[in-house]
Amino acid sequence: MAKTYEIHEVHRITSIQDMVLQSASRFINLPALQDLSSTPINSLTFSELLEHILLFGSALKKLGLKERTTIAVISENRVQWTLTYLTAMAFNHIIVPIDKNLTQSEIFNIIHESDAEVIVFSEGFHSMMSEAKLVLKRLKFFISMDSADLSENIQSMPELIRNATPITKNELPEIHLDEPAEIIFTSGSLGRAKGVMLSQRNIAANLYGMRSAFKIYTSDKFLSILPIHHTYECTCGQLCPVYSGASVWYSRSLKTIVDDMLKVQPTMVLGVPLIFEKMFRKIYKTIQADRVKSVVIRPMIHITDFLSLFGWKDSKKLIFKELHKNFGGNIRAFIVGGAAADPSVAKGLREFGFNFIQGYGLTETSPILALNRLEAFKDNAAGIPLPNVEIKIVDTDENGIGEILAKADNVMLGYYKNKELTNSVVIDGWFHTGDLGLIDDDGFLHISGRKKNVIITKNGKNVFPEEIEDALLLNTFVKEVLVYADKNAKEDDDVIAAQIVPDHESFIEMSEKNNVQITPEIIKSTIGEAIKQVNKTLPSYKQVRKFTIRDNEFEKTTTQKIKRYLVQQP
Repeated sequence: MAKTYEIHEVHRITSIQDMVLQSASRFINLPALQDLSSTPINSLTFSELLEHILLFGSALKKLGLKERTTIAVISENRVQWTLTYLTAMAFNHIIVPIDKNLTQSEIFNIIHESDAEVIVFSEGFHSMMSEAKLVLKRLKFFISMDSADLSENIQSMPELIRNATPITKNELPEIHLDEPAEIIFTSGSLGRAKGVMLSQRNIAANLYGMRSAFKIYTSDKFLSILPIHHTYECTCGQLCPVYSGASVWYSRSLKTIVDDMLKVQPTMVLGVPLIFEKMFRKIYKTIQADRVKSVVIRPMIHITDFLSLFGWKDSKKLIFKELHKNFGGNIRAFIVGGAAADPSVAKGLREFGFNFIQGYGLTETSPILALNRLEAFKDNAAGIPLPNVEIKIVDTDENGIGEILAKADNVMLGYYKNKELTNSVVIDGWFHTGDLGLIDDDGFLHISGRKKNVIITKNGKNVFPEEIEDALLLNTFVKEVLVYADKNAKEDDDVIAAQIVPDHESFIEMSEKNNVQITPEIIKSTIGEAIKQVNKTLPSYKQVRKFTIRDNEFEKTTTQKIKRYLVQQP
C-alpha cells in the first residue's frame, strides 16, 4: 500500500479572477512582478497589479471588446505579458499565449486557428504585425506593449492604461468556471495546430494542488527564465507565486542568468533538465580544475551528509557557501520540468546543498500531475501524484509498465474545434496521457517513455528509446541522442539504432589533454566505446547495434525536447 505524504494547508481559489482579487487584498504592498530589463511597466506590487488589470480591462472594454473575446499575446518574458494574461482572465476573455520563437507563418497560423480578434505584442514583433494586418482579417486590434504607431492603427498598452476610465473590482464580470479561458497550441504548423483548451477551474485546481504539495512563502523570489508561453512556466513560474504572495523576477535572457541570479538572489528557479545539466557540469569542471578542491570535495560531501543525518540540514549550505553565492546565495529549490532529469545531476546538486525537485505533467493537465517533495523525493521518479489528482496505470506488461491515465479537475476541456481528437484521449473522465510508466510501492510515479515511441520487437519485447538515450547521455562525449528502430536493416527483426550529436567541448578537452588531433575516426571510436559500455548494462534486445554521427543538433521544442517526427533516418 502506498504511503501518505504531508499536505500543506492553503487558502482555496475558485478561478484566476478570484486568485487576483484575493492576492491583492492579502499581500497589498508586497512586490509581485519585476522586470530586469527596461520596460514601460517595470514593476508592480500586488495592489498595483490589480489596479493595472482593472485599468487595462476597462481600456479594452472602451475599445469595444465584449466578454469571451479571444486575445493572443506574444513577447519575451516581462511584466506586461503576465498583466495581459491576468487581465484576460479577470475580464472573462480567452487568452492565447504564442511561442515567440516560432516562424512568422506558424505565428500567423495560430492567430488564425484560435479566432483571435486582439493581439498584444512587444516592439520586436512590430513589423510582423504590420504584415499580419494584410493577412489576418479577423484581427481587429493591435496593441503594442511599448509604443503606439498611429499610422498603422497600433495602440500602446501603457497609453491605454494611462487614459483608461477607472473601474472597481465590483464591476468585474462573472466567471463561468468551465468555459475555455486559455487555448495553448502545441504546434503552429499549417494543418497540424492542436489547441488545448483550459478553463479557469482547470488552472485554479492545479495551482491549489501544487501549493498543497509544495510550500511557498511570501519571501520567495522566482527568477523567470523559461519561455512564458509554455504552460509549465506560466502556471508554475508565474501564477503560483502570484497565488502565494511571492515575487516573480523576469530574467533578461538565458545568457544573463548568472548575473541575474546574483542581482535578484532568487529562492526558486524553474528550468528544463538541460539548464541544470550545464550548471552541474560547469560546477564540476571548476572543482576539477582546482587541485585542492578536487581532493577535498568528496570527503566534505561525506561529512555534510553525516551532519545532515543528525539534524544539521544547513551544514551543506555553510560548507559550500562559496558555491551557493554563485547562484545568489538564497536558492531554496531548483525545480525541473518539461522532461525527465538525469538522476546523477539531481544527486550531484543535492550533495552540494541544493534542493532539486522534479515533477511531471502535460499541457492538457494544466500542467502538473505529479511532484516530488522537499522531504520526500526519488531522483529517478517523476514524483507523487498531487493531492487532488488520481492516476492509474492500464494495459501493463510483465514489469508493471503501462499507459498513465489521469482524472482530476485540472484535466483540459478538450482540443479546440476537434471533438474527435478529444474523445480519443479523454474516455470516461480519464485522460490518456500517451506516456508509459508505473507507480512503485511508495506511491512514486516513474516514467518509461512515450507510448508512440515504444519499439516492439518481433518477439514481443518493449524497448523504450528514452531509457537508452538517458544511459548514453551520461557519457560526457554525447551531447544529444535519438534512439529508433532501423527498419532498413537486413536482419529479421528491427535493429536498435542511434543518431548522436558529439559534445564538442569534451572532445576539445580530450584533444588538449592527450595532445591528439580530433578526427572523424577518433569521434566514431569514442562514441562507439560509449555505446559499447551502455550495451553491457542492457539485455541483448535493447542493445544499440548501429549508430550514426550527426554534424548538426536536432531541432527542438522550447523545452528542449527533440522533435522526433522531423528526424530522417539515414
